[in-house]
Amino acid sequence: MKYVGLQQQISSNNRKSILLLMAFPLLVLVMVFIFFYAINYTEEGLPPLDFVLEQFTNAIPMVLLAVGIWFVVAYFANSTMINSAAKSHSLSRKENMRVYNLTENLCMSVGMKMPKLRIIESSALNAFASGINEKTFTVTLTRGIVDTLTDEELEGVIAHELMHIRNSDVKLLIVSIVFVGIFSFIMQIAFRSILYGGMSSRRSKDDNKGGAAIMIIIVVLAALAYFLSILFKFALSRKREYMADSGAAEMTKNPLALATALEKISGNHHVDQVKSEDVQEMFIENAPEDTTMGLFGGLKGLFATHPPIEKRIQILKQF
Repeated sequence: MKYVGLQQQISSNNRKSILLLMAFPLLVLVMVFIFFYAINYTEEGLPPLDFVLEQFTNAIPMVLLAVGIWFVVAYFANSTMINSAAKSHSLSRKENMRVYNLTENLCMSVGMKMPKLRIIESSALNAFASGINEKTFTVTLTRGIVDTLTDEELEGVIAHELMHIRNSDVKLLIVSIVFVGIFSFIMQIAFRSILYGGMSSRRSKDDNKGGAAIMIIIVVLAALAYFLSILFKFALSRKREYMADSGAAEMTKNPLALATALEKISGNHHVDQVKSEDVQEMFIENAPEDTTMGLFGGLKGLFATHPPIEKRIQILKQF
């Protein structure tokens, strides 16, 4: 296999990731079109395409406005929501000079601005990066990973998270989380409308049947879109873990340190107090069985947010 340089791999991966993220708004519009096509279907046959296109075209501004409002609010409030979901608190140089100095030295070596540091009071071994710009970029570590790893191993983990920031992984992942949240929200609202709307006696039976049919269509379409969107998001996450590992090895010039860190993290990474699936997916390690996704969590290969940690360790040892 022909060797491809790290920067070339990063550029190629960024292009593919942007294409994946472009698929999210396109998926929204496709599902809206299918919705209008489905609700106009009658016993006489398929609805006129011109009529469906007219309804679809008229709905586009409202759909894009709603999606835009959701995106803007979620995008700019993400740091607060992530920190709250992770139950983390800030970490200053005075509180832990070791972690602060390791991070600062790594940032100086590659000419990047020092991110904020936060810590989760958990004995588990894990870490993640988050943020959308230099003001919000953050590296969050668990107390367990700080206390357990050696300086070289902790440096490798921090370098891994810094690479997620440098490669714009954190921004792209947040965008994907926002869009997946849209489909999840629509699906939940439609499902609850069917559940509670069906119990109402104020409407006629025909109205109830018609409304329920529309809600069922919405649930099915939203579920399908949600299913596809999380596949996009998981594919995005898996690809970028390898790049962050490689970048960290290049940054620290010590791939074996990150490999031994991952060995210690394996099997000791689950942070009990973090219930948010979105935050779990940001961690340096997140096994499918540890997530709260139930059915999806059981489909290890398809719905894994991270490549197998054993494979990552093997690659690092051959670096």
